[in-house]
Amino acid sequence: MLLLRTLLFVPGNQARRLEKAHLIPADALILDLEDSVPPSEKDSARKMVAASIDELAASGKDIFVRINSLPTPYAVSDIKAVATKSLRGICLPKSETADDIRRADALLADAEKKSCLEAGSISIMALIETSKGIINAYEIVSASPRIIGAIFGAEDFALEMGIKRTKEGAEIYYPRTVVAVACHAANVLAIDSVYTDVRDTDGLIRETRAVAQLGFQGKAVIHPDQVGPVNQVFVPSDEEIAQARRVVHTFEAAVAQGQASVSLDGKMVDAPVAERARKVLTLADAIAEKGRQGG
Repeated sequence: MLLLRTLLFVPGNQARRLEKAHLIPADALILDLEDSVPPSEKDSARKMVAASIDELAASGKDIFVRINSLPTPYAVSDIKAVATKSLRGICLPKSETADDIRRADALLADAEKKSCLEAGSISIMALIETSKGIINAYEIVSASPRIIGAIFGAEDFALEMGIKRTKEGAEIYYPRTVVAVACHAANVLAIDSVYTDVRDTDGLIRETRAVAQLGFQGKAVIHPDQVGPVNQVFVPSDEEIAQARRVVHTFEAAVAQGQASVSLDGKMVDAPVAERARKVLTLADAIAEKGRQGG
């Protein structure tokens, strides 16, 4: 199971932050060549990011690179430079159509071939952050076997729409839900947008709990202090794990006796309820394994 509760953006032009990123307990790092890097530093940042991928991946984290968007003059060079065996995938900004994904797929296939990498080894995480991207969300996340998930980009979406962002988030409820539903329909990961107020930990936790209820399985973050609180929201409690084990055991015993459902603590347990419990146990196992690997 691919575990991506937290994906920390790391500016690709800041050598010190790249060097220290392996110490942060995020499940994944997104080395950024796009918004955090001015045009004058694109080339040098690309070199720094490419040079840091192997070492950062050795710490047990999944490493992504947010390349520049396809219409820019930087995207092709970005992909060529970062296509290494240790790279988990690219984050593709401004993913608006299935054709965007197919073009990125073709560029990655060419880069893999030239770098003697296994075909299809580099994944794509689509950044859905425009109105056109929301309209085409399912087509985007189902356009290529390389797609492992999508990140909803609330800030860019709000900018395009002329929407004033609030901490309550009512103004982005619809696009958030569209991204989550599309990802689940395509059986890929749904990752929520960043929370920009790095000092508001309570607000971060409230928002993360809310998006978890919408079906998001992880959240992008922009500061190391946000990693721990977000990780904990996506960790089943000991009580939840124990209850999930009871549910699975009780249901399997009932099935063995020819029953399709059973009562547990006054509540009906049927196949969907048992499957939800199994997912809790699978998530708990993945988190435990991640801890053993030092990620």
